[in-house]
Amino acid sequence: MPSFDTVCEANLVEVKNAVDQANKEISTRFDFKGTDARVEQKERELTAYADSDFQLSQVRDVLTNKMTKRNVDVRFLDEGKIEKIGGDKVKQVIKVKNGIESDDAKKIVRVIKDSKMKVQASIQGDAVRVTGAKRDDLQAAIALLRKEIKDIPLEFNNFRD
Repeated sequence: MPSFDTVCEANLVEVKNAVDQANKEISTRFDFKGTDARVEQKERELTAYADSDFQLSQVRDVLTNKMTKRNVDVRFLDEGKIEKIGGDKVKQVIKVKNGIESDDAKKIVRVIKDSKMKVQASIQGDAVRVTGAKRDDLQAAIALLRKEIKDIPLEFNNFRD
């Protein structure tokens, strides 16, 4: 039976490349000379450091620009609150989302069921598997999800005939 998986996972290699490029640009920019502005990565967690709130927003802008150029959807980034650390320095933890949360998975299943298409959707951990009798129905389901679900960066993989 033909099927595909709907997932929400960032390409971590491209995220690492974007972080490296952002750090390189930050180190060469004139407005960051003599500051402690940088972005660090630990697995699925990025930490942006800067000397002020304004510089932190500039660091985030550089990071999102580099992510966009590396074709990483910025909707994967879940920005935490800005924290003050020693002196007048600030940091912000940015988590890279992985997997579809249960509420979003239920929303995806509901969209597919409400469309009255001849496909079935089932939640499989942090992914949603869609199965159907015909390949055309599955492709129509992918088009429907791309049109209806705008707030989650969805990817479709494991397409099987």
